[in-house]
Amino acid sequence: MMPDFDENAVREGDFCGLDFLADFWRGKYLEEYIRDGGSKIKFVTGRPGSGKTHFLRRMTGLAQEENYKTVQFSAKEIWMHDFRDIYVEILNQCDLMDCLQAVSLNVIREMGYDPAEIPEGLRFIDYLSQNGAGDPVTRREIRTQLRRLFLGNPLLDNNFALACSMLTGSILGYPVLEEQSRELLLAWLQSDRTVKLSQLRALGFYPARINRFNARNMLRSLAEIVHMGGYSGIFIAIDDLEILVSRSSLEAVHYTKMKREDTYESIRQLIDDIDSMHYVFFTYAFDRELIDNENAGLKSYQALWMRIQNEVVGERFNRFSDMVDLDRLAAQEYTPEILAAISRSLARRRQNTASLSLEAAAELAAQARTGSVGVPGLILQAMGGGE
Repeated sequence: MMPDFDENAVREGDFCGLDFLADFWRGKYLEEYIRDGGSKIKFVTGRPGSGKTHFLRRMTGLAQEENYKTVQFSAKEIWMHDFRDIYVEILNQCDLMDCLQAVSLNVIREMGYDPAEIPEGLRFIDYLSQNGAGDPVTRREIRTQLRRLFLGNPLLDNNFALACSMLTGSILGYPVLEEQSRELLLAWLQSDRTVKLSQLRALGFYPARINRFNARNMLRSLAEIVHMGGYSGIFIAIDDLEILVSRSSLEAVHYTKMKREDTYESIRQLIDDIDSMHYVFFTYAFDRELIDNENAGLKSYQALWMRIQNEVVGERFNRFSDMVDLDRLAAQEYTPEILAAISRSLARRRQNTASLSLEAAAELAAQARTGSVGVPGLILQAMGGGE
């Protein structure tokens, strides 16, 4: 039986060994590749207690420092087999209206005005009217700017672009959009199935419903809006993907064979589409069981496994690899000195707990080569952190 350990304490620890990878991702991806318009999908695996959740949280923090919109959720909370659900969660965490508010400031600047000079709470069109500039020519110029920014952008889905143009106009105060119409547009963007498309047609808007087949196009458009709003991109961290092969009746979600294969197909399609996206970084994390389970794991869906397996495995850990094995990283980077440092960090957070000596850390490093628990989990056990 696998020894118990306090998973929350594992997540809170300052695992300095992970900096070897986190700093690399920050430099190569967050600061360069993604910010410059690229997109990427990474997979992070390891034994329970290997620090996967901590690594996702650390990367999310680094992404926030690099001015990314960040999205973090668990596969235990959001259904993974329908990409529409994933898109909606990303949309909600990105705060679309915040991005459009930033875009509206760009419109104001393009019109030759300084947003800082507009009193707080006053819409742009009202500010123009107060200064005798709300004439038809100026109003037409606002429409022109909105059309150029949204409908003239080839990276945006036409329906998504039109909805965002109308919502940005509502922020500027022109073209006028009633509150009920605004809520309808937001509900459509959120794939609310109670919205009647006939209600949207009354706005001169003729969209299709957002579903699992077009949700990736919507995500592509959302990433472009986020970038237009002045952000570097979107960093998306999805944890606990091993729920796909869980047989526990205690879990809130349970995947049938069909839903599990739909999830694998959804990820496969995302991999194939990722090069057509911009400013998006996906990271999926899961226990090794998702790989080792031959009947239900990733290897059971060859169309996906062929795309994510590492064909060439060298002696050294490859930080460019799309399939990241934290156990292998630990074997290379977690020296006894680092293990002792991790234990000291954990001891500071836990009362009446002593850190490991260098000798004990060396013994633990040797023990970590086998067994079912990752290095951080073993450290906690050695420190008396078991449940």
